[in-house]
Formats: sequence, structure tokens, C-alpha cells
Amino acid sequence: MKVGKVSETILKRSIFKQIHTRRDEVLLGAGVGEDCAAMKLAPGEIFVISTDPITGTVKDIGTLAIQITANDLASSGAEPVGVMLTVLLPEEIEEADIKQMMGEVEATCARFHIQVMGGHTEVTRAVNQPIISVTGVGKVQEGHLVSTAGAKPGQDIVVTKWIGVEGTSIIAKEKEEELRKRFPAAFVETAKGFDQYISVVEDSRIAVKHGVSAMHDVTEGGIYGALWEVAEASDIGLEIDLKAIPIRQETVEICECFELNPYYLISSGCMLMAADRGHDLVRELEKAGIPAAVIGKATDGKARRIVNGGEESFLERPKTDELYKIYE
Repeated sequence: MKVGKVSETILKRSIFKQIHTRRDEVLLGAGVGEDCAAMKLAPGEIFVISTDPITGTVKDIGTLAIQITANDLASSGAEPVGVMLTVLLPEEIEEADIKQMMGEVEATCARFHIQVMGGHTEVTRAVNQPIISVTGVGKVQEGHLVSTAGAKPGQDIVVTKWIGVEGTSIIAKEKEEELRKRFPAAFVETAKGFDQYISVVEDSRIAVKHGVSAMHDVTEGGIYGALWEVAEASDIGLEIDLKAIPIRQETVEICECFELNPYYLISSGCMLMAADRGHDLVRELEKAGIPAAVIGKATDGKARRIVNGGEESFLERPKTDELYKIYE
């Protein structure tokens, strides 16, 4: 395709025609020549805004882009409402690729009742693979906003599902041929299917109802990165039981295959929370079919301990996500 903004014909045929979900809050949405979107909220509602790009993979990029943004908003206790997309495409892109990407975007938006409110799509020599950056807007009632910085000493630290599911799914798709030489086909297919667990929107809804004081979606940097960020933002210490951190065997074996540390692997779908009565929260989540576990406690002071049986180590500052090593 030619460098520059995509043509109006492609915009209408392969982008706008894919957008169907509508929200009453959106007063001005996507359209030719529209550079802005507009929303109106009810009295007592607060805007929550998040932004994130997808750069670690091109597989299912439209799905991931919306899901990750919905997760970020949900981590603040907010209901996702709308998204703005910046889509940067390499010259070799075909219109069919754009149509597929937008189909993924809209299917995921429909799942969470999110409206694509606008954006910008262009072909540029600045990228060698498609890049989607999403700005999401959500809403939450005053007094119900949850932050990363809300953890308090004495609270239980809870995680949902398993660490590394997003990274495992991405690696299984990106390195499928290599993995099939080492593992049974069913094993690889199971790992690829871990993307079904990436949403934390329902996790958030249950957690907010329980009264959690902090939430953080475990994304780049993995569970160790997320634990550090919650502790740093909340000015607390931690005592974490390594053996209590839930991890799937597929993640363990794929990480061993590529010499990756799963505790630093991107883990969207795993929500990290601080709560009073953490075991009660775990039971509520499990009633809804969401696996969860108490993995430790928030403590006074700055020490962030990881306990593994009789051994003890200290949490370090977040490192570069392990996922990027598979591309080296």
C-alpha cells in the first residue's frame, strides 16, 4: 500500500463497515474527517483513561489490543466504554489484513460492549510490522475508583487464574512449528488457547464488589514486575509464598524450552489484588468459575520477600519482559 493515510475508500470499506457496537455515552464517534470523539457521562461518574500499544506480536493483534485496554480500565474498577485507535502499518500490508484486524477489534469490542469512537490509520516506513496503540475510556462511580497504590499492610495478596498465560499463548503461536517438534500437538494447541483467559473484566467486577483496595493487571514484567509496582505505588513491603503463585504446566515447559523465567513473563488475564479477607474473595471468584489464590501478605516497611520453602530472596525492580527473548 502507498505510504500515508489509508484512502477514504479503504477507510469506509474495511474499517468503518466493521464497526457496529454503539454506546449511548458517545455523542461523536468515528467518521471521515473526524479528529475527535465526544462523550457524556451521568452525574457522579468519573472518566478513567488508559493507553497501551501492542508491539510484542502480530498474531491476533486486534483482539489483544482491545482486551488489554479493557483490562487496564477494569483494573481501576471502571466499566470500559470506548476506544480510540492509532494503527501504523508497513508498506507490504494488504487491505484484507486491515479488514481482518478490524474484524478482531470489533468482535472484542462487541464482547465487552465497547464502541470504537475514532482513530487514525496510516501506512508508514517507520514500522516493519502492524502496530496498534489503543486509548480507552471508561467510567466509574465516584468513591469506587480502585488504584494500584491502595494496598495496606496486613492485607492478603490475591491473584486470579495463572501467571504467564498471555506470554504462553503468544509464544505457542509465534513458535508453533518449533514447539511441535518437541511437544505433542494437543499440548501446543492447549497453550495457544490460553488467550481465552486474558480478560480480567469479570475478575474486576467481583473484586470491586468484595471491596478490594488495590488492583493491578499483570502485564509486561510478569508477576514479579506487578508485585514490585503495587508495593512501590502503595509504599509497602511484601511477603510472598513462591509455591502459592499459580502457574500452568504448559507455561513451565514452554519457558524451560526457551530458557525464560515465567515470573517475568507477560501475564494479562492474571489480576493482582490487595484485599481484606482474601480467602473469602478467592471463594467468590471461584464461584464464578475464576481460579484464584492468596499468595502472600502486604507488610509494613520496604522489604519485599519471596519465600520458597526454607529459602528467602528479595523482589527486584522490574526487568525487560522475558517474551522479547524469543525474538533475539
